[in-house]
Amino acid sequence: MKKHVFIIGSKGIPAAYGGYETFVDKLTEYRQDTNIQYHVSCAVDELKESFTYNHAHCFNIRWKKIGPARAIIYDWDAFRYCLKYIKKNKIPDAVIYVLACRMGPFFHSCVKKAHKLGAKVYVNPDGHEWLRAKWSMPVRRYWKASERMMVKDADILICDSKNIEKYIQETYKEYQPKTTFIAYGAETSKSVLKDDDKKLLEWYEEKELKAGEYYLVVGRFVPENNYETMIREFMRSKTEKRFALITNVTDKFLNELKQKTEFDKDPRIKFVGTVYDQELLKKIRENAYGYFHGHEVGGTNPSLLEALGSTELNLLLDVGFNREVAEDGALYWTKEEGNLAKLIEEADELASDVITALGDKAKERIREWYSWEYITAEYEKVLSR
Repeated sequence: MKKHVFIIGSKGIPAAYGGYETFVDKLTEYRQDTNIQYHVSCAVDELKESFTYNHAHCFNIRWKKIGPARAIIYDWDAFRYCLKYIKKNKIPDAVIYVLACRMGPFFHSCVKKAHKLGAKVYVNPDGHEWLRAKWSMPVRRYWKASERMMVKDADILICDSKNIEKYIQETYKEYQPKTTFIAYGAETSKSVLKDDDKKLLEWYEEKELKAGEYYLVVGRFVPENNYETMIREFMRSKTEKRFALITNVTDKFLNELKQKTEFDKDPRIKFVGTVYDQELLKKIRENAYGYFHGHEVGGTNPSLLEALGSTELNLLLDVGFNREVAEDGALYWTKEEGNLAKLIEEADELASDVITALGDKAKERIREWYSWEYITAEYEKVLSR
């Protein structure tokens, strides 16, 4: 008998970007248990027919233009679609897997309806969304309250970080939440591009970069990813290498950084835009001298996994999330003034065999614990039981 799993909360597949979108894309792509039938919600401006992708039934839900609440309503509409589909098709023992804790005020009634149909409701609580600087204080309070409501009523919470699981257990122990840990995944294969690929060389020429002569960061352009600290400390260091930042900048935050750091006066700092070609991006990671990771909000971060799988030398902000993933396969820095600058100068002088050893440890961590094959198998154990 087929096990039907409905996944809501991502913007859908096939994924062009985004952590949740990539997760759902890879979960369906690497499916090993053919008895699992995935159903995936996809956000669209205008309703279209359902379609099949990676053997998953993809159903479209309107992404209503109603301001900040649109994601909440999208999740609610998708959940109601799942309930109707389960009821209409008389599906026993279904699972509705909700990504992120947005729909708190609607969640209790939705779970009750799901249980009446014999379905279970699982939740991925994401990271500490209520800590993100981009949210106003009222929105942060909503995120926190919504998280509590959803933790209280979820049948199982699947946490992509041991630190997030610990936080859920300690913060909401009154509800005795049932949790399990399954990390995010990453690709472990090398880029198909060669070092002399025309596309790569043209990108380097345009961005004024050379293979092995730049530090790199890839991530969302938000304050909690510590761009200010990384830029300030890089400028303080004596390195002759470049610092390439692959990110989709916003004028407000960029101007704020410019005023605070005056990075525009340092020719080593290179904001190089975005790279959506995944093979090119992988090659850029592979050819970086080192990778900076300053994320301190959230669980297992996709860009960190991808860097550990591609870049030999990784310099990570010393927080629990990052140490949990990389262990002894990386070097660590703090936000204390001068700490990262000193580490950069030490990294510049590392012997090649030391860098190779760090890279080997990082890649082994990814292969053993974070490959999509492994992560998908772990999910299938939980979803099919």
